[in-house]
Amino acid sequence: MPRIRNRLLSALALAACAAAAAPAQSLASHGQVVYFEASNTLLSPTLRPKAIEQMQHLGVKALRVELSWEAVAPDPSSATRPNFEAENPARYDWGQYEVVLAEAKRLGWSVLLTVTSPVPRWATSNKKAPYITRPDDQDFKEFMTAVARKFGSEVSLYAIWNEPNHPAFLQPQFNSKGAPESPRIYRGLYQYGYAGLQAAGIAQPRVLFGETAPYGYESVKRLLHEEGSRALLSDVAPLTFLREALCLNSRYRKAGSCAELQMSGYAHHAYTIAVAPSYSKIGAGDVTIGVLGRLEGALNKAAAAHAIPAGLPIFLTEYGVQSYPNKQLGVPVSVQAEYDAMAEQIAYRDPRIAAFSQYLLRDDPVKGKQGSSVHGGSVGFQTGLEYVGGEPKPLYYAWPVPLTVTKRHHGVALWGLVRPSAGATTVTVLVQANHARKYRTLRTVTTNAAGYWSFDSSAGGETWRVRWKSPQGVTYEGPPIHAR
Repeated sequence: MPRIRNRLLSALALAACAAAAAPAQSLASHGQVVYFEASNTLLSPTLRPKAIEQMQHLGVKALRVELSWEAVAPDPSSATRPNFEAENPARYDWGQYEVVLAEAKRLGWSVLLTVTSPVPRWATSNKKAPYITRPDDQDFKEFMTAVARKFGSEVSLYAIWNEPNHPAFLQPQFNSKGAPESPRIYRGLYQYGYAGLQAAGIAQPRVLFGETAPYGYESVKRLLHEEGSRALLSDVAPLTFLREALCLNSRYRKAGSCAELQMSGYAHHAYTIAVAPSYSKIGAGDVTIGVLGRLEGALNKAAAAHAIPAGLPIFLTEYGVQSYPNKQLGVPVSVQAEYDAMAEQIAYRDPRIAAFSQYLLRDDPVKGKQGSSVHGGSVGFQTGLEYVGGEPKPLYYAWPVPLTVTKRHHGVALWGLVRPSAGATTVTVLVQANHARKYRTLRTVTTNAAGYWSFDSSAGGETWRVRWKSPQGVTYEGPPIHAR
């Protein structure tokens, strides 16, 4: 995770029990794609069959896959670029990516393909590990052409680079004077990558811009005095990154002669840390799930400056709630299930949000020090539905049938989804009264065609849960959920 998140821990911990803001009791007026990302599991030939079976059970209908340029390129460890036809997909070793995308196509799952670092050593400016420094634009263009020629029939949507405002994925983030550097590097990669897709024969590619991490700095000039060159390995704040990449000043006015960029949406990773999703006391340039309005406003201003198309949808392409055993960044596993559903409801209620996501089926091991990722290491995420050993968390049972219970003056507002359903269905909502031993049926409710439902109730209770039986006879029952 970004180093900046560590700096926020003490402040965020004070609000760990903050209640979610009461949502409007109406369903959003739009459909919402929910991407599931389990790349490490799916890319393992031994783990993939069970994972696919689990994901079908969970109701997965769309995948996000991160394609590493280095992982498939010829002679990636060489400092000298090999002599090869870089636009020819036959010259790459696609490995398990080819299998995963073919399987997604067979299952009818749409695919968001994020093409990202690390890159081949020969495509970097300094030829040094972890091979993320100033990737060559022209090399990237040719690679994107090969990607589109290989996977064009299997990819619904492309994204260019994962978290380009994070030093684990793109460097330098700041120049020697402490000003942002990565936004302009990313702009070039995006432009050349987009052109590469067009060179493959896609006249109007569906491409997402951004894929930004949620936290960062506007400048590290002050940090340079305290930390020296280490300060340059900090994240650029997402709103600062957006403005700089679009050649806009702090007032969102053109700061140069940059032309309008074409894109199909803005992608963002709206993570929070150990706090309710509605938490909003964060840096002015940061964007988490609780302050999506900041990003929407920034995009509106950028469109008014003719830097991007107007009305761009926002895709939350990577999201998850960290849980124990990571006690530094996570919450108890029962709270993880509740917070994850609350975040999805926030996204669903916002018509500007075109996609939500779940990052990880299975937890990473808890490893590495915070900040090690900028040197090519890993800190691991505990956002999965399962522990690292494969044992299910409460979120495993909650994710197919997410439920939120929000306190109101005269009762509660309930909202949920039956994710595995293929159309309108009925779901049973159960309530356990205070001090009662058993649950009773509160209501059987009919969902809309996408599986969503909501209603208000004046009935008191201590916990609620939902139960749904699929047409195939499989019973789904979510974990106990508290009113918040």
